[in-house]
Amino acid sequence: MDKSRVLISGLGGIAQIAHLPILSRMPDIEIAGVCDIDKSKAKSVAQKYGVKNCFSDYDKMLDETEADCIVITSPNSVHKEQALKGFERGLNILVEKPVARNYEEAKTIVEASKKSGKALMIGMNNRFRPDLMMQESFVSAGELGEIFYIKTGFLKKRSTVEKWSVNKAESGGGVFIDLGIVMLDIALWIMKFPKVKSVTAVNYYHTFKDVEDSSFVLLRFANDATVTIETSWTLHRENDLFYCNVYGKEGSANINPLSIYKHMHGTLVNVTPLKMEKPANIFKRSYEYELSHFINSVRNNTKIVSDGNEALERMRIVDAVYNSAKLGKEIVFK
Repeated sequence: MDKSRVLISGLGGIAQIAHLPILSRMPDIEIAGVCDIDKSKAKSVAQKYGVKNCFSDYDKMLDETEADCIVITSPNSVHKEQALKGFERGLNILVEKPVARNYEEAKTIVEASKKSGKALMIGMNNRFRPDLMMQESFVSAGELGEIFYIKTGFLKKRSTVEKWSVNKAESGGGVFIDLGIVMLDIALWIMKFPKVKSVTAVNYYHTFKDVEDSSFVLLRFANDATVTIETSWTLHRENDLFYCNVYGKEGSANINPLSIYKHMHGTLVNVTPLKMEKPANIFKRSYEYELSHFINSVRNNTKIVSDGNEALERMRIVDAVYNSAKLGKEIVFK
């Protein structure tokens, strides 16, 4: 089978840490072109990975290269424009999270994807973490019973020093749209996307005036389940923390480290699988699985994980989070 030709737009940290090294090692992939507004960066990245075509102009890259797919890792403010142009050229698209800055932009992208008939995937790599996949599989198999509460959070230092990420006009928000959307996605995915009833959020602006650096969210669902999400770039703690604690009527499952308990015969039994990947490999492995899934789905025309419809539901909740924090009250969904 011919190689899939992939373009990459935006050569910041995640492109250089994950996408470029992984795609360059995949035997069925040709990186057909790379683009970044920083011309010297584009040139050096192209040389490093043996990419023939490098650009500082997105339109020029689309005009002058033949490709099947594009991976968009540019700032959030240009996701919509770049995605629409990509669909116009008949490309399948993987957009790094978030899909856009708000629901309306996301809706425009999803509609363009449907109109073009091309695939749209949003980069939610944590769904492909081995520990989270194991956790989700226990839930899907009904091993924990009905899930009624998920407590989740992501507390870490900012992963980028790029100024656009703390400029609301460019990013769409602060720590919630950066880290909170990741935990929101995990919770919705594990619970099979139940209907949201209400959102309550509190945001703090201790470090930045334009975007929040800490965010605490309570979600209520029509099935009476509840989710809490805490995210921060600035909480004073020794280590980063990434966690997802899932509670069902018959058991529970946590990650970091993975532990699964089930209530059986009147006692709590540890049913955690013994053989799991080492934590050091989880980050890298999640991106490998994600990119392989995207390419294989495009090649075989099979269902995409983390598609546009799911992205719209996430962004509807993201908008409600910022609205709730701004107004200081619960946002009730109709």
